[in-house]
Amino acid sequence: MVTGFPGGWVRTFLGRAAHSGQRLGWLVLSLWLVVTPSVADERPVLLVMGDSLSAAYGIEAELGWVSLLQQRLGEKAEVVNASISGETSSGGANRLPDLLGQHEPDIVLLELGGNDGLRGLPPGQFEANMTTMIEASRQAGAEVLLLGIDIPPNYGQAYRDAFTGVYRRLADDHDLVLLPFLLDGVALEENLMQSDGIHPTEEAQPIILDNVWPKLAPLLEANGAELAEAGQD
Repeated sequence: MVTGFPGGWVRTFLGRAAHSGQRLGWLVLSLWLVVTPSVADERPVLLVMGDSLSAAYGIEAELGWVSLLQQRLGEKAEVVNASISGETSSGGANRLPDLLGQHEPDIVLLELGGNDGLRGLPPGQFEANMTTMIEASRQAGAEVLLLGIDIPPNYGQAYRDAFTGVYRRLADDHDLVLLPFLLDGVALEENLMQSDGIHPTEEAQPIILDNVWPKLAPLLEANGAELAEAGQD
């Protein structure tokens, strides 16, 4: 029992203490609301603009290399997969501005061109579409990683050389990081390709991710991702 103090003084003291505690609680909550989003925003955002090779065609989506990339990164980065089976460089160029505004990526991975090549699109038009996407990404403050592909030999060596040369020229002209061939170590392995001979199997997806990782990791680290353990998963 409290003695020696008037009852009114005690009630006033306790009321002020409770009020001060309530104010302190609101202060802590306000600080949490301010600080927490900024911490979350420190994670780099990756936007993957690709076709069926990045959309996990013919296999479960969570087994595709893009999903495996998110699993490897965990909370270190956010991966947005905007890939669509059948996508062309023209379609990607049309969709990209809205995606840039919506997701505000730090890094854009451009994996397009396969369908352009299979349709015999003139390399100059392909290059123009890719240039549009590169410039739009740069203007939005994002870095660009080019993921190159090749086309079947039956299209003729001259066309293949002109087509794959676009990637090298884009990388040189815009000072971009380039992975020359996304399906390196996969495309010529029958057991790693689906029956259509175009799309990689489930077993090939970790290999594709390992092709991408050495080119992507430095860009991630430059954008604040701590990858000391991410590549060991």
